[in-house]
Amino acid sequence: MNRPISLAASALLVCLLAACLPSAAAPAALPTLAPSPAVTNTIKVITVEPTLTAIPASPTPENPTPAPTIEPSPTTSVLGFFTFPPDVNPLTGLQVADPALVNRMPVMVKISNYPRYGRPQSGLGSADLVFEYYIGYEVNRFLAIFLSEDPKEAGPIRSGRLVDAQLGMMYPGYLVYGNADLAVEEHLEKFLDKRLLPTKLSPCPPVCGDDTHSLAGMFTYPAEVRTYMTEKTGLPNQAPDLRGMIFDTRLPQSEHPGLVIAINFGVENRGEWHYNRDTGLYQKWIETGEYENDKLVMIPHVDKLNQKQLEYANVIILFADYIQYAPTLHDITIWGNTQGQKAVFFRDGVMTVGSWRTISQDKPIQFFNQFNMPYSLKPGRTWIVLASLQSPLEEPAPGNF
Repeated sequence: MNRPISLAASALLVCLLAACLPSAAAPAALPTLAPSPAVTNTIKVITVEPTLTAIPASPTPENPTPAPTIEPSPTTSVLGFFTFPPDVNPLTGLQVADPALVNRMPVMVKISNYPRYGRPQSGLGSADLVFEYYIGYEVNRFLAIFLSEDPKEAGPIRSGRLVDAQLGMMYPGYLVYGNADLAVEEHLEKFLDKRLLPTKLSPCPPVCGDDTHSLAGMFTYPAEVRTYMTEKTGLPNQAPDLRGMIFDTRLPQSEHPGLVIAINFGVENRGEWHYNRDTGLYQKWIETGEYENDKLVMIPHVDKLNQKQLEYANVIILFADYIQYAPTLHDITIWGNTQGQKAVFFRDGVMTVGSWRTISQDKPIQFFNQFNMPYSLKPGRTWIVLASLQSPLEEPAPGNF
């Protein structure tokens, strides 16, 4: 399973290098960020044209995998336009065995991708929704949301970031994170208040680790987070309103294949998604930091708990405005996007270019297709990458992404 592979197709290259981000002169102190669409208006953003060195694209095979034939099914069940049945997860569109599994507070966990010795991570295979974003110095991080399925453990836990306040308001749940800088901590407390669980304030359980100062030593237990936080805060363990995502078993109205997606956060920070026609899901691959024939060695990205490769039904790239206060201090403008920013959707081996919007600070992100109509996700788990507006989107070979 962990044997290095030779990539089988040219890939969609989404570069998220530090040079791709707009920068602003770092203020002496982080300004107070108000929960309004004008959150970044007080910051002067200087756009810099990026100079990029692309990683060589994987060779196109002699017999590339053909694009899936788009044949809409005669019947379908569209979920999410107005509401969800009580036994359907609003984050996946999937039915659950017990409605209680979706009538409870989500648990949000900040999970590390660097340093590499913290891989493979625990719990990513159980998350209903994952956000992936850039945090500086060519490093990325994950925010995993657990609702219908609680893994045995999740982690390694890492620090909170400014954007977590926005995401924590839009997908209300308990946020478990490995502490934060003072200015970020105050920002998170302002918006999420009782729903925060930094590792420094948590007993074991629900957060445990051999070394609290280790970059990969702390893990949390989502089921025990709910129990502890309910008792500590007095907040009811009930599901918030998570409506906003729409699910449809039918294929989207697009004939553009999307079989391989490669995402670069740095010269040696690369993740890939390969469409598996047998399962109808995208499988994740991750770099090892080693090279073979001048190319990064990629291996299956697995969940530590079961050693199974991560598989997601939907992979989405959202282009958003990154604001840089310092090399490792960014915010990402999610709120206030009422007019729509570019989005690229992948499901069932098909790519669709559309847009994403936010209608409220306390409602999930909404997705729209190329016709400006609501975009329907495939029922299942979704992985969302937050790319900067300056990140280039490339298609090295026609029909291969």
